[in-house]
Amino acid sequence: MTNNIPTIYIGYDSKEEVAYKVLQESILDHTTAPVNIIPLQQGRLRDINFYRRTHFVKDNIKYDSLDKKPFSTDFSFTRFLVPFLQMHRGLALFMDCDMLVRSDIMEVFEIPQRSKQKAIWCVKHDYSPTVALKMDGQIQTHYSRKNWSSFVLWNCSHERHKNFTIDDVNLKNGWYLHNFQWLENSDIGDLPAAWNWLDGYSNDAIEAKNVHFTTGGPWFKDWKPSKRSDAKYALEWETLHDAIVLEESLGKEKQIKWEKTYV
Repeated sequence: MTNNIPTIYIGYDSKEEVAYKVLQESILDHTTAPVNIIPLQQGRLRDINFYRRTHFVKDNIKYDSLDKKPFSTDFSFTRFLVPFLQMHRGLALFMDCDMLVRSDIMEVFEIPQRSKQKAIWCVKHDYSPTVALKMDGQIQTHYSRKNWSSFVLWNCSHERHKNFTIDDVNLKNGWYLHNFQWLENSDIGDLPAAWNWLDGYSNDAIEAKNVHFTTGGPWFKDWKPSKRSDAKYALEWETLHDAIVLEESLGKEKQIKWEKTYV
């Protein structure tokens, strides 16, 4: 938290700036209290020497120079810098940008008050992608805890994170990081499935509080929903996007009732 205001870090990639904007607005439209929203921009993290990983491109696919594995976004690894950006203080939420919040995000920050103290909380999907390539042409990477790291409430002051360093973020491979290998299983708390509802996978009986467009999303030209619920949430995304575009075309800033912070 910053000045006792909850902080939300959103993974930022210039290829999906439109997704970032819609997610940001969806958070602010539903929150019942002020929040700080910070885009995790890789360039700025390099400027302060927090992020030093390098990559190479082959056949238009990005590969991490360390483990030679493909990765798809600029925030594939920067998400693990959250405890350091918070100076190991308080709670902070990380979110992928390809999401749509449909409920009060403050509910997530209240979960630690009702459960035993953990190092992180996330939705523990048992999920494996069924396609080899993402909508942007990048290779789909498989981890045993796929998508656990896409929506994480961090307890930044937890003792376990003190054994985890900025060098680890820059030198450990993707499997180690996305599987939270510096933590014990008992350190990882559960979030309700509604808070990381995966299109094309999650149970339709669950009313999504946060939709995760893992198969692409309505901002991709060729994306199509695979289920009725996917189409419902895509329409909500498009409606919010159109409202943002209209405000911008009129030269007006959408009136936001809560605070946005950029660093």
